[in-house]
Amino acid sequence: MTHPITCTAFDGTRCLASGALTDVAMAVKAAADRDANASILIFDDQTSRVIELDLRGSASDVLARLEAHEASDTPRPEPANDAASASRGRGRPKLGVVAREVTLLPRHWEWLNAQSGGASVVLRKLVDAARAASEGKDRARQAQEAAYRFMTAMAGDQAGYEEATRALFASDAARFDAMTATWPADVSDHARKLAKRSFDIDVSASV
Repeated sequence: MTHPITCTAFDGTRCLASGALTDVAMAVKAAADRDANASILIFDDQTSRVIELDLRGSASDVLARLEAHEASDTPRPEPANDAASASRGRGRPKLGVVAREVTLLPRHWEWLNAQSGGASVVLRKLVDAARAASEGKDRARQAQEAAYRFMTAMAGDQAGYEEATRALFASDAARFDAMTATWPADVSDHARKLAKRSFDIDVSASV
């Protein structure tokens, strides 16, 4: 299931709008119509990647293109394989298993095949265990990268940028707040909000 995109738009260093992509797009369209030279950037709230919008035409045109793009990005269920469906038998649920090539050394295959349930079951358990063990670290890293991406785009020339970056990756919230205190208010607020996501994650819980 895909989740609606939320984002934040900046006109220069001023936060122009924040929320659902369609709402932000309308605010950006209105601002661009008022000032064709406006310097507007739209950031995905989860990743801080810049979102490009086609603002040509009317507001309805912009919305129509957005809706068409979102519809084209919606994943479609893959058709069931008839042979696989037949082999499962009536009443057995489809697990969504995807067959792909895995390359291992002979000793690895020997060990896997000797385990209860066979190689596929053991590999799935190993992957699930590895995901659970690294979940906190992965989430913290993704949050740090999102904050860093935004900071680089919006505050790379601000005083304290390098120290703020070091504080971000060192999970030093107090130092981060101190180094971003002199930045334009909206930029500082958004950077702190993004950084807080990484500061709040307890990576030790998944070790």
